[in-house]
Amino acid sequence: MIGTVVALGGGGFSMSDDGSSLIDDHLLDLTGAANPRVCFIPTASGDSDSYSRRFETAFAGRAETSVLSLYGRDPWGYSDPRMLLDQDLVYVGGGSTANLLALWRLHGLTGLLRDAASSGTVLAGISAGMNCWFEASSTDSFGSLAPLTDGLGFVEGSACPHYLGEPDRREKYLDWVGIGALPDGYAVDDYAAIVVRDGTLHEAIAERPDRPVFRVERDGGTAVEHEVPVRVLRRAS
Repeated sequence: MIGTVVALGGGGFSMSDDGSSLIDDHLLDLTGAANPRVCFIPTASGDSDSYSRRFETAFAGRAETSVLSLYGRDPWGYSDPRMLLDQDLVYVGGGSTANLLALWRLHGLTGLLRDAASSGTVLAGISAGMNCWFEASSTDSFGSLAPLTDGLGFVEGSACPHYLGEPDRREKYLDWVGIGALPDGYAVDDYAAIVVRDGTLHEAIAERPDRPVFRVERDGGTAVEHEVPVRVLRRAS
């Protein structure tokens, strides 16, 4: 895929007590716009009202915000998904990866997001909003953690968010990659993210120290972790 994808294993405004986030600051910088147009897509959470309002509060005063509600929730109502073509940043929230993918396909978002990215829109997301861009992922969409293999495929391979932050994430992801249930991929801890440009890893970043990112690859019948160098973001002085 041509374009930039930022996949957050955790962090951002939705995991911050006060809504501040160095990763979110970096997302705005990546747009290169003085007053970026930022659209939040809360599909994975069933268009949670509180989630969307947290987004608007976190980005107020530094971006032109909008919410794409495929459920037609008040006060946003249903918007034509073609609005995504006019954004500088599309930010996808967490929740159910499986439900997100099903609704996006019904509403035609896949092609629109690909076109937006190729025109310079930065695509980003946390948890389910990380998983969706990959070919496959580790998800709790079905209750217990399970492999999911029908992602959008904007980024090759598989994804595992919350790698060290949630029980069983690491153990199960390593097992699935090792037996071939999931392809090789990236495991990203909370408060860390990877930046992918034109399908290739550009860098790994974190808003807190000691938050690792791994490239996980199958070697025989087991999975091997290769730690990726992480740049810890700092506040501008």
